[in-house]
Amino acid sequence: MKLQIFLFLLFLPAVMILASCEKEGGEQKHKVSRHQSDESHNAGQNCISCHKEGGGGEGWFTAAATVYDSSFAQVYPNATIKLYSGPNGTGTLKHVIEVDAKGNFYTTEALDFGTGLYPAVEGATGTNYMSFSITTGECASCHGVSTNKIWAR
Repeated sequence: MKLQIFLFLLFLPAVMILASCEKEGGEQKHKVSRHQSDESHNAGQNCISCHKEGGGGEGWFTAAATVYDSSFAQVYPNATIKLYSGPNGTGTLKHVIEVDAKGNFYTTEALDFGTGLYPAVEGATGTNYMSFSITTGECASCHGVSTNKIWAR
């Protein structure tokens, strides 16, 4: 019995490290936004400017931004981002990212944009489709800068 306890205590730290979402050396930390969660911050900012390799943010986001209501003044909580292989929700649904309670969405999961994916923002009363494909998830590098903010209805 003492040997079993000794072995358990000996290997526990290794198991905890392997089970952890964060790797040693400041590498990737697994983070994904979820409906109702309120852990995010800095609505309206370009999340990936910090949440990248060498950045100060926790985790390296592969897609992230803030969703607003149709007035572009208030955040829109608990929407859903969908990435399709074809325009206007056609083709194959490749990825789904939930928007949190603060209107932010983000993920560190590997997203294969391939030659381009078509985003859709699904709100409580409808879906807005982006008319052209994207090859990066750094949505806030354009939205709110050179194009309208991302919005849901």
